Amino acid sequence: MNIKSVLIIGAGTMGRGIAQWFCQHGVKVELIDQHLEMAQASGDLIHSSWDKLQSKGKFDEAEVAAFKTNLSIVEMKDHLIDHDLVIEAIVENLDIKKQVFAKLDEIMKEETIFSSNTSSIPITKMAKDLSKSRREKFLGLHFFNPATIMKLVEIIETPWSSKDYAHALYDWFERYGKKPALCKDSPGFIVNRVARNFYGESFHRLENYDQEQVAEIDRVMKNVGGFRMGPFELMDLIGIDVNYDVTQSVWASYYNEPRFRPHKIQREMVDSGRIGRKVKEGFYRYE
Repeated sequence: MNIKSVLIIGAGTMGRGIAQWFCQHGVKVELIDQHLEMAQASGDLIHSSWDKLQSKGKFDEAEVAAFKTNLSIVEMKDHLIDHDLVIEAIVENLDIKKQVFAKLDEIMKEETIFSSNTSSIPITKMAKDLSKSRREKFLGLHFFNPATIMKLVEIIETPWSSKDYAHALYDWFERYGKKPALCKDSPGFIVNRVARNFYGESFHRLENYDQEQVAEIDRVMKNVGGFRMGPFELMDLIGIDVNYDVTQSVWASYYNEPRFRPHKIQREMVDSGRIGRKVKEGFYRYE
């Protein structure tokens, strides 16, 4: 497999990070969003990130210039139809995702691989109404934030997914420095299912919001558990709203299994708007 061009739909935090990573590995990227101004703002942030990395000596001037030529910001209706790969990274709403893929199925070249970066919606549900040949080339590609740094990418297979495509993607990502993991389409896939206990047990230990206990739990998990980030620091980075949505989805998918149940503190944080780094306030405050 040789991926030369990618269409990324959704210019939020994940879409932006995924776009930057592909550009840095010599792939042409078109980044689109329902709101063109958001895609343009994301493009500016990506360029700014490269400029900072150049100033720190991570990349030289020629490399950054090449990265920038690899990135195109276009309107939804103007994207090319001959990309090798499509990655959807939009709102976690099944109906909206299905509408996007149905339209793409009609216009993209037959060889294009379709994928979703969803963290919780079954890939099978998104693929089932597409054409037979497209279902065979539909997989989940779940990246982790920040996508430019986190090496893991989950490659999720549906009952119709071609083994050849799944393994070819695995080899391609491995060749470019990612640590791919193949998994079946199941609630939470691998990481988000396992991680429910990382967060859930921390919430049960916390019981009620207490800043000193939040910091203490994070310290223990890092100093004793060996984690790079504590559970509350990590939720702030991911977005407490995103984490809460995933928790609810996994809990519902397992028929309200108690060990996956969301915690009241998650809901309280979301209701109050304290959802993490992106708003400068979550379990911690950020300047």
